[in-house]
Amino acid sequence: MSWLILILSGALEAVWAAALHRASRASGRRRLAPAAMFLVAVAASTGGLAVAMQSIPTGTAYAVWVGVGVVLTSAYAMAAKVERPTTARLLLLSGIAACVVGLKVVA
Repeated sequence: MSWLILILSGALEAVWAAALHRASRASGRRRLAPAAMFLVAVAASTGGLAVAMQSIPTGTAYAVWVGVGVVLTSAYAMAAKVERPTTARLLLLSGIAACVVGLKVVA
C-alpha cells in the first residue's frame, strides 16, 4: 500500500507543477482555481510522501517521488506543447522511469 501511495503522491507532484504553471500564466480571478489546486495538490503530495516514508526508506521514497513527478510533469509539458518531445528528452525520461521501476524491484 505504501508504494501505491508513493506513486500517487508523485503523480500529485505533477498536478501541482501544472497548476503552478497555469496560475503564473493566468490573470485576475482566474488565478484562484489553479492556485487553490496547487495548494491542495502540494499538501496531498507531501503528505502522501510522509506516509509512504514510514515503511519505505527515505532515499528510495524521495527518489521515486521525484522521479514519478518529473516524468509526469515533463509528459504534461510535452502534451501541452510547452516543451518539444525530442528523442534525447524522451530517452532520458525513459531512463528515469526505468530507474524508478528498478528501485521498486530492489526494495
